[in-house]
Amino acid sequence: MNWNELFDSGNQPDMEQIGDYVASSLWDDLCSHLEQEYKTVPKIEYSRCSMQPGWNVKYKKGGRALCTLYPAEGYYTCMVSIGSREAVEAEMLLEACTRYVKELYHNAGCLNGSRWLMIDVTDGDILTDVMELIGTRVQKKAGVAGKAAL
Repeated sequence: MNWNELFDSGNQPDMEQIGDYVASSLWDDLCSHLEQEYKTVPKIEYSRCSMQPGWNVKYKKGGRALCTLYPAEGYYTCMVSIGSREAVEAEMLLEACTRYVKELYHNAGCLNGSRWLMIDVTDGDILTDVMELIGTRVQKKAGVAGKAAL
């Protein structure tokens, strides 16, 4: 049974049900990483978006979206938006990324200055790429260590 048949708009799943449906340690690995590294919590939302309708999981940090996760059977899709602020860092990271992620990035059209990447997370190498790209979305506080030393 597919995801939208199991959980229609009136039947919200919880994180355990989503994890059971995805049935991949890669799901648990990314969710744990986001929650521990960025001290964020998942928000389950229903989307009627024609691109990927149904229940999804959003992670935000400081009001900014880090990513949106779309469950699938045996894997999931992670949507990461790379805006103009992240573009330089993301393009430097691409050198070490999988061919799949490089091709997605280069084939993603620029919309309002951003590239919207819909990445199917099917193996550990792609998961690593996703974690690195998400890291570009988090604003780093420059000079904090230097100020503490003064």
